[in-house]
Amino acid sequence: MFKGLIGKKIGMTQIFDEDGVAIPITLIEAGPCYVTQIREPEKDYYSSVQLGFGEIKLKRLTGGQLGHLKQTDAPPLRHLREFRTRDHDLKPGDKVTVDLFGLGERVDVIGTSKGKGFAGAVKRHGFSGGPKTHGQSDRQRAVGSIGATSGVSRVFKGKKMPGHMGNARVSAQNVKVVLVDTERNLMGVRGSVPGSKGGLVIIKPARKT
Repeated sequence: MFKGLIGKKIGMTQIFDEDGVAIPITLIEAGPCYVTQIREPEKDYYSSVQLGFGEIKLKRLTGGQLGHLKQTDAPPLRHLREFRTRDHDLKPGDKVTVDLFGLGERVDVIGTSKGKGFAGAVKRHGFSGGPKTHGQSDRQRAVGSIGATSGVSRVFKGKKMPGHMGNARVSAQNVKVVLVDTERNLMGVRGSVPGSKGGLVIIKPARKT
């Protein structure tokens, strides 16, 4: 059975269980999503379901985007994402809602982390930095030696160095669904979810349970 949704992160709050313990949760506006395309192995060489999310005005789409959506009965949609699957009974134009997932289920929530800008190696990778004594005045947060000897004479690729921090695809794995509101298309998952408020997230069944 196919399970997958596109949503929007709303923010964090808390709920209380039967014992009065506060549980931090992230609220996600999950769906409604529309099936905009079905890819079949015979034609496309792989199997997947393409979902659309986020209704917008018609004039905000290009001609190519409108032509793609006109093949179904779906409204104008801002975001399209594919979900690889072989087991589904969906067809173009079907509506997928938050009741796809139930309370207590484990899911993976994929989003784009907050961008932190340019960061040094101490902040970006957790380096300890150099010694603070023995005449050193300006190298406490420096990377240190990065090169090799004359036998190699170059810096290896993938070295942990200063650079752009954040703004990367991140998965919150195996988080628990603790709230499902079908009337308002809301899902609450325990703990944090990558990204800022209003950021796009993809919800899938947990791969590691």
